[in-house]
Amino acid sequence: MRRALAAVLIPLLLTAAACSTAAEPDTLHVLAGSEIKDLEPLLARAPGVRVELTYTGTLDGAEQVANGRADADAIWFSANRYLSLIDGAQARLSTQTKIMASPVVLGLKPGKAAELGWDKQPVTWTDIAMAAERGRFGFGMTNPASSNSGFSALVGVAAALSDADAALGTDQIRTVTPRLKRFFSAQRLTAGSSGWLADAYARNPAVDGMINYESVLLGQREPLTLIYPSDGVVSADYPLTLLAAAPPAKKALYDRLTAWLRTPQVQREIMTGTHRRPIVPEVRPDDRFGAAQLIELPFPNRRAAADELISTYLNEVRVPAQARFVLDTSGSMRGTRIEALRQALVTLTGADGSASGAFTRFSNRESVTMIPFNGTAGTPTPFVVPDRDPEPVLTRIKEYARGLDAAGGTAIYDGLRAAYDQPVTPGHYGSVVLMTDGENTDGSDFAAFAAYHRSLPQERRAIPTFVVLFGESDDEEMRQVAELTGGAVFDARSGSLSAAFKEIRGYQ
Repeated sequence: MRRALAAVLIPLLLTAAACSTAAEPDTLHVLAGSEIKDLEPLLARAPGVRVELTYTGTLDGAEQVANGRADADAIWFSANRYLSLIDGAQARLSTQTKIMASPVVLGLKPGKAAELGWDKQPVTWTDIAMAAERGRFGFGMTNPASSNSGFSALVGVAAALSDADAALGTDQIRTVTPRLKRFFSAQRLTAGSSGWLADAYARNPAVDGMINYESVLLGQREPLTLIYPSDGVVSADYPLTLLAAAPPAKKALYDRLTAWLRTPQVQREIMTGTHRRPIVPEVRPDDRFGAAQLIELPFPNRRAAADELISTYLNEVRVPAQARFVLDTSGSMRGTRIEALRQALVTLTGADGSASGAFTRFSNRESVTMIPFNGTAGTPTPFVVPDRDPEPVLTRIKEYARGLDAAGGTAIYDGLRAAYDQPVTPGHYGSVVLMTDGENTDGSDFAAFAAYHRSLPQERRAIPTFVVLFGESDDEEMRQVAELTGGAVFDARSGSLSAAFKEIRGYQ
């Protein structure tokens, strides 16, 4: 019977696979960084090629490629520098074609740039660091563990402040750490992506500027004065890269797409529409990019140095995080759902052995508060990760997570209110993570929470809530929570709850 069944199933499976391939002969599947999203309208017009984009973080994407788990024909990140440092990754790559360019620089409100005298004279990273240390301005920057703009900025600042004339090494990183700490004492905003950072900056009038891609800074509604440090920058060159495992038919699509993207007409469209610099010599950058000659700063040439730089930033250099996790432990979470929640929290203690897992664990100096809720809000349980020997506290968080159980109703807004009732620690990044698998059934409703939120003092009202959709979450109402608080929504209904929690760490 089994042989007879196999005789029927195998031809059917082969036919289905062939039909699937035949149905997509003109589709190029591309794993990309979120920075590429603004090119979607342009890519929709690519002749003879249908481009299907799937987005992921830079480090997660690099690991997928290096481990052979990238379900794509090509990748398109703002840079391949970190990927090139991973052992064995180069063998996974085929042709790389640079499409456009954008340096990572500082943008300031014109009044602040004039106050500092940076609108008329050359400025170095040392000048910027000295002003930052003295509290003369505050800035935003993305998390270098999740976004290439933040990673590029961190590399550029470290290389410039260390006076490195070659690739950064671990000794130089240790030497420059005190200077980095003083520099980043002026950081007021963090984010997991350059686009979200720009939106958060626009909502926060108290922040003077941000370090971001030139293209993002030029695209701001309120004009910024761009500061190009005279001692150098790190630029994104957006290499569209064919994977070595891609079928020959996909290589033909790749060649067609890259040739079209590098035509003078399309390069001008990219420059006009996205504020990125053209990469082909036939198209000259227009006046918005200025006339300054950009110096490219050296990049780490070993993965150990790149990883140590990111780890040093997270655990020693950056402003510490104050994270509150509002966790649904209602009866609908019984079984596999509560186990998924336990595992997601355990993952954030460093149990995930990957590089992205190491960089998304609770950081040294971080304050973490767990607030479970069912029919009522539970008692907040605080944890403070010390700046040395974090393992005992991380173990306690693991034990707490494994002890979570599910029963009762769902008082979402009472749980959220308990999070916003917590005191704000000066000099920390505040954030709330709300994870729920259903609709509100008990306690206060959204309207009552919105009224409460509007009554909060500014330092509490400014704390964003990052909502994780799971199970039967009320999509519309949860998006209203994110919009009200200046947060974002992460959908784990068809994916991994652990992956959603890891992604949110880039914003904390």
